[in-house]
Amino acid sequence: MTKMINATDMTNASGDFARVRRIVKTDEFSSVFRLRPVQRTAHFVLYARPTDLPHARLGVVAAKRFAPRAVTRNTIKRVTREIFRTASLVSVDCIVRLSKPVNTKAGSATTAQLKRELRVEIVRLFASQKNPVESAS
Repeated sequence: MTKMINATDMTNASGDFARVRRIVKTDEFSSVFRLRPVQRTAHFVLYARPTDLPHARLGVVAAKRFAPRAVTRNTIKRVTREIFRTASLVSVDCIVRLSKPVNTKAGSATTAQLKRELRVEIVRLFASQKNPVESAS
């Protein structure tokens, strides 16, 4: 049985977030998580693995224990995807994982300040992947 490929899956525009630009399978997540983190910020860790694909792919992990409210987790994912779409990354699989609590159940779920802070951290993570430094092995 062959899979039908629709026109949105084939676009290479940097402004889309089609299924081909997402890491969705468990084994794909696992293969990237096996590597060491390439960048850390106050709340996030970035894992990256070079690929042979013509575009970058993204996976976002926001655990309930670090962001207890669904609205906060969804905001994190939304902001991360938005920045990923606008970043011009090399062919790499990226996973952004929330690693420290961003708020509590008692606190506000989302604020303009929280969004700004998240945006700054995520931009810093993706900036590290734009021009990777080649390591001497």
